[in-house]
Amino acid sequence: MVLLLPGFLYIAVNKFGSNEYISLPVYGEKKLSGEMKRNWGREYPDTIFHTLNAVDFYNYNGEICSFLKADTVISVAHLFYTKDQAFSRLMLDHMGALADRFKANEHVRLFSISVDPQESEQTLQAFLKPYKHIASTNWEVVYGASTDIFAYAREELLIDAMVNPADSTSYIIGNQLVLLDSKKRLRGFYDVSLKGEVDRLEDEIKLLMVEEVRNRPLKIEKQ
Repeated sequence: MVLLLPGFLYIAVNKFGSNEYISLPVYGEKKLSGEMKRNWGREYPDTIFHTLNAVDFYNYNGEICSFLKADTVISVAHLFYTKDQAFSRLMLDHMGALADRFKANEHVRLFSISVDPQESEQTLQAFLKPYKHIASTNWEVVYGASTDIFAYAREELLIDAMVNPADSTSYIIGNQLVLLDSKKRLRGFYDVSLKGEVDRLEDEIKLLMVEEVRNRPLKIEKQ
């Protein structure tokens, strides 16, 4: 029995067992392609998920910065504008802390995106004075989108963004940080006004990193 039991258990686990991993949801519209895919020996219906298009911006040094063009990067993004000293400042504070925690990981990039069409290199640099460490991290603070940023935010990032109807010099923006995977899919929304949400984001970035390595190990290792 002592000799046979380990062998029996090994055969049983290989035949009937399965690996189950915690996985983050994918947000946005989904539809089936009609095809089947195979992964880890299992077949499943192929699903077409909501994905975002890549966009070019300018960063705080006036250089062109691409959002979502790298296919091995996990991204965190949010909206802001420099005339807002409330939620915009709070979100940049949180992004600054996240940038410190993940500054050694080249597969995590953070994007703070200004929605103000009048934003400039000078206004951004003035707003960023409290964040001296930004140049040593994977954090980009950007403006001047190559597309309509309000439509992009609503239709692709799925967060609020519009000119304030009561004051055309201010903007109504969502107060969420958004997590995206390397396939440009939405994997999480985190309301900075709620306690514990940024900690949850940090944990789920790590969880998504494990998922990325599990699903695409060779491509991650080659970078």
